[in-house]
Amino acid sequence: MKKIAIIGSGSWGSALGIYLSNNNNEVKVWSFSEEERDKINNEKKCMFLPHATIPEGLMCSCNIEEVIEGADIILHVTPSKFVRSTIKQYKDYVSPNQMIIMCSKGFEAETLLTLDEVIKEEIPGCKYGILSGPSHAEEVSINIPTALVVASEDEDVKETVVDVFKSKTMRMYTSSDIKGVELGAALKNIIAFCAGVAVSLGLGDNSFAALATRGLVEISRLGVAMGGKEKTFYGLTGLGDLIVTCGSVHSRNRRAGELIGKGLSIEETKKEVGMTIESIDNIDVAYKLSQKYNIEMPIVNAVYNVLYNGLDPQKAVDGLMTRDLRAE
Repeated sequence: MKKIAIIGSGSWGSALGIYLSNNNNEVKVWSFSEEERDKINNEKKCMFLPHATIPEGLMCSCNIEEVIEGADIILHVTPSKFVRSTIKQYKDYVSPNQMIIMCSKGFEAETLLTLDEVIKEEIPGCKYGILSGPSHAEEVSINIPTALVVASEDEDVKETVVDVFKSKTMRMYTSSDIKGVELGAALKNIIAFCAGVAVSLGLGDNSFAALATRGLVEISRLGVAMGGKEKTFYGLTGLGDLIVTCGSVHSRNRRAGELIGKGLSIEETKKEVGMTIESIDNIDVAYKLSQKYNIEMPIVNAVYNVLYNGLDPQKAVDGLMTRDLRAE
């Protein structure tokens, strides 16, 4: 048994808490919301996971020091835009023997930094890793078989996380490619958003296959330029996560693309989805990174123009289909 602190009580944080508590660990969850805290503690329910039940042993608190104190592992599970501000709230309570595992997916928009870089800036020298893989919270919370990857340069971090997570419904893999694992997770949300636009336009399986395949090419191009290993993008945290996020009704990023494709504004889409949409938050970042690293990313460019320059989604598709022809 390990003591686990989970920073964030949204769908993914709650799903991880449910799973790890049921896997014989002592779990405390931090929430900024008293309403969410009370629902978890008193009703044993998560407002984002209607089909899941919170285990009796799981406790939620709005006191971040109380949650961090004595934990063996800290799982950070907030939206990417709140990663730095949340770390600032708890970094003074972190001891050298505690591990921080980043479970959020995305970038810091203001700096274009990946989230592992934010950890290193805020808590230099800490033991940390990245947890990722094709995993909808809705399914993990009800014990549907899932495979995840923990990436770290620290062997003790990898071994400990694998030992805590492994079960007959959770298969664990390890990687030393922190940057590749993290970038695959962050960038696939953008392609999933595009998949939603394709659905709204009534495009078929042929279009979907082309989008996913060429989208993966764009992800790997930028990912390698930023220091990731190419093979990582064709594993669970690249191709695997791309498949599950593009093709599933659980995907809020795909849902957001559908709504934008139907003509809703960004603000209307955010209100309709009701949860953080990492793709919308990170499309601008991916566009800027493609320019910074001089990487050709036509799909990212197209969706950027749809969101921020008023390009009609159908014209974006037409533009992608009529680009100069070349060898694959």
